[in-house]
Amino acid sequence: MYHPYFRGRQFELIAVRESANLLKSAGFRPIIEPVRSDFGSLHKALDAIVAADGNAIVIINPQNGELSGGTTPLTSEPLSDFLNVQFPDSKNISIGILLKQEMNLKEITACYKEHEDRTPVLIHAGFSNAKDLVEELGEQTKEHRHVFDAPSCGKLYQRHFKDAFRILLKDGFKRRLNNKEYPRLEPFSDLHVTFPDEGMDGFGDFLIVGSDYSDAGTVPYTLAIHLTFIDPDQDNSMQIYHFKSKPHITQKDPGGKFAEALDDMMETLDSPDSNILETAAVKEFRELHAKKHFPGLGHIKKLSMTHHLETLANYFQTVG
Repeated sequence: MYHPYFRGRQFELIAVRESANLLKSAGFRPIIEPVRSDFGSLHKALDAIVAADGNAIVIINPQNGELSGGTTPLTSEPLSDFLNVQFPDSKNISIGILLKQEMNLKEITACYKEHEDRTPVLIHAGFSNAKDLVEELGEQTKEHRHVFDAPSCGKLYQRHFKDAFRILLKDGFKRRLNNKEYPRLEPFSDLHVTFPDEGMDGFGDFLIVGSDYSDAGTVPYTLAIHLTFIDPDQDNSMQIYHFKSKPHITQKDPGGKFAEALDDMMETLDSPDSNILETAAVKEFRELHAKKHFPGLGHIKKLSMTHHLETLANYFQTVG
């Protein structure tokens, strides 16, 4: 069903690790694109998934970060070795192959055959020759999950895989260059409701981080906390709040800015019509507000991500 897409930054892997039991119970299957050459946090996250008897997909040829290699990488050898050594027989950890725009059919076939025994998940992210790929894979096409990155492959491409298990991946987060540009409230996605209408068996998103990858971490002039919620008054579509600090002219005092954004959040949480689910993550935000404690920017993003997971898990539990 739901396939949240994580990059392998520390706060994202901590979110996966701490949410392993939730992911399992909800039937969610995270996709992880590792971006760090140090596999310590990745190992802990995958150990937690296996311990919970959940499932995860690890991309073997990352597009971003320290493991992306050259212009047309087929696999990251250290990553491949890590998975083969640490999770050699695990049915819980699947291999994901990014089918990138710059890859040709020969390269994709070689990568596929290298990992064929682990029934790889094919993530369509720019490769355009669907017809020849289906002919090459033959009946095996139906045995795999196919994840379609929505901007990269349209309906004509997707229809070649109509007999397989299909997941539509869409970015609901509208990133702004400056946090002060975020509106207080805006639509996020309706894909959790409409993915069957798209002819899909599942869906995915990039949570509250967005699909654009950046390794640059800076202290913001305006601090923003992003919280999603399901709006029953709008056909159960998902909306997102952006709780912000006041605009500042310096990057100093991130703790003070966090306190301002939390004040903004508390005002909405305590109103009768916010529709924000009182998740474990929201309860921690309340505790941080009461203690006047700033836990760091990565921890804030982690809380917003886990809240997103909790919100969707609650939605599917409610609708049955």
